[in-house]
Amino acid sequence: MAATAVAAAAAADNSAAEAVPDRLQELLAFDATKSGVKALADAGITKLPRIFVHSPDELPSPPSLARLQVPVIDLRGVADNSRRRKEAVEQIRDASSSWGFFQLVNHGVPPQILEGMLQGSRRFHELRKEVKAKLYGRDIKQNVKYVCNYDLFFSRAANWRDTFSCNFVATLNPQDIPDVCREEVLAYGKHMLGLAESVYELLSEALGLNPSHLKSINLSKGQFMSAHYYPPCPEPELTLGTSKHCDPSFLTLLIEDELGGLQVRHEGHWVDVSPVPGAVVVNIGDLLQIISNDKFKSVQHRVLANQRGPRLSVAMFFTGVREDNYLYGPIKEILLSENEAPKYREITLEEYFQVFATRGLGTESLLSHFTL
Repeated sequence: MAATAVAAAAAADNSAAEAVPDRLQELLAFDATKSGVKALADAGITKLPRIFVHSPDELPSPPSLARLQVPVIDLRGVADNSRRRKEAVEQIRDASSSWGFFQLVNHGVPPQILEGMLQGSRRFHELRKEVKAKLYGRDIKQNVKYVCNYDLFFSRAANWRDTFSCNFVATLNPQDIPDVCREEVLAYGKHMLGLAESVYELLSEALGLNPSHLKSINLSKGQFMSAHYYPPCPEPELTLGTSKHCDPSFLTLLIEDELGGLQVRHEGHWVDVSPVPGAVVVNIGDLLQIISNDKFKSVQHRVLANQRGPRLSVAMFFTGVREDNYLYGPIKEILLSENEAPKYREITLEEYFQVFATRGLGTESLLSHFTL
């Protein structure tokens, strides 16, 4: 995978390697350390290496709008109170169609599971670099791995972030998960799956469908976890923790610590997603926008770098299953009920992810590749 990435980066007409001839060598040298940005922060650097410096048009300006707030939705009572469920469905419909983001409270996942996962992630990222290096890699077939910038050789500038990931597939061997966070990762995966299924029921109802519709087409399968670690940055004004992007998923569930830094694009402005204690952030992915025929929106979001830290967040992506060339397109029941034409062609997940794999963060939405 790394060799393929390097070859593609070297060949790309608009790649950073073309713009700065020795940039590729700098990327290779940094990647070879297998120690990520945490090692740079631990070394006490005061100047940001140029592979992390973003162009001015990508950096935060103007400041976010404090007057806007991402919706916070309370799920208390939705399982057994029809009035509360109707209210929650309406709130989720509004948030998914206008923001593409919302935060859930009283979602049923125990606080100790969420905090345990954040602290488990921290323990992993703060292991000795020699220990973490054993899991460092870019092979997509590696279910448990650690890496700095999955798109290091594709993006115009690297992000100030390290990531520990786990792919919850049938071939996952739990013993491959480091023991400093194994129990927490497995518990978190189980609870996030349960929450995703509950959210899918509410999203189905928000689309006017049977509550089981989205689950019935395997959208709660294909779990992939990314536990991000953002060390203190010496020059946060020159870089980003995560570049602007839309998620390559149907649904993403995210937890974060109290430091904040996550922003969402709304009505032409970047808006802070202010941390809410115990909340789970939900955002709509590209694939759910496709099958909802634009009823729900996949929107750009990013994470700012900060001199404080480390910042911790853990995202669980639900990407469906890539079996039997199953075609995903606008749901026919939606088209019939709304008497509208499909805006996207049917695609396989394999096709979508092949396009995604050639793009770095910070690029425009992939949805234009699949519009009719």
